[in-house]
Amino acid sequence: MKLLIVDDEPLARERLRALVAELDLDAEIAEAGTGEVALRAVAEQGADVVLLDIRMPGMDGLEAARHLDLLEQPPAVIFTTAYDRHALDAFDACAVDYLLKPIRKERLQRALARAGRLSTVQLGGLKAAVPDAAKARTHITASMRGKLHIIPVAEVRYFRAEQKYVTVNHPRGQILIEDSLHTLEEEFGERFLRVHRNALVAPQHVVRLEKDEVGHYCVYFRGVDGPVEVSRRLVAGVKRVLKGA
Repeated sequence: MKLLIVDDEPLARERLRALVAELDLDAEIAEAGTGEVALRAVAEQGADVVLLDIRMPGMDGLEAARHLDLLEQPPAVIFTTAYDRHALDAFDACAVDYLLKPIRKERLQRALARAGRLSTVQLGGLKAAVPDAAKARTHITASMRGKLHIIPVAEVRYFRAEQKYVTVNHPRGQILIEDSLHTLEEEFGERFLRVHRNALVAPQHVVRLEKDEVGHYCVYFRGVDGPVEVSRRLVAGVKRVLKGA
């Protein structure tokens, strides 16, 4: 069994590793200190089970679990948490396994024995019920040609809908995701501005708004090529936002 321990606290990872060793499992154990490092590790090296701390800086455990579920071979996930009883009721209601810190060896053994992949329904239930789970993602992920791409939301210049996919444009290129533009606007509405029925842009990365050679208003970005057209009816609002950006 390939087991990945994910926690931003080295001592917590060390204790979990020691507990696993006491169980005398035939386990190959790896560690990660952030959600992003964990994602890359699972995508590149694989894992059967991930022991995933929920409260971590940046990409927390709940967001990491959502991204892990997009992999071609998602691992089983067991959350580790110091949440109070009220929050744990949500985990029970969603049939999601968790280990309450401080973790006991017997509880860990039972959790590993029945560990399973989280379903989309379970993840959705947690997002709705668990404190802090409804916050916007810090990263966008997509799998292309067998490789996992992890893009910090802070680096995204714009989202543009193209047929049934959305293009995510960032300084290192672009990726396609299956989220709808409407869903992205609901999640990231405070950080991105709708400039067209098919586009959301990050105002902080816009360097100018000007007309192109045929008279259409377009926004241009820092660090990427190519403008995004602005709908005529939205130009006034875009100007107001950019003046304050």
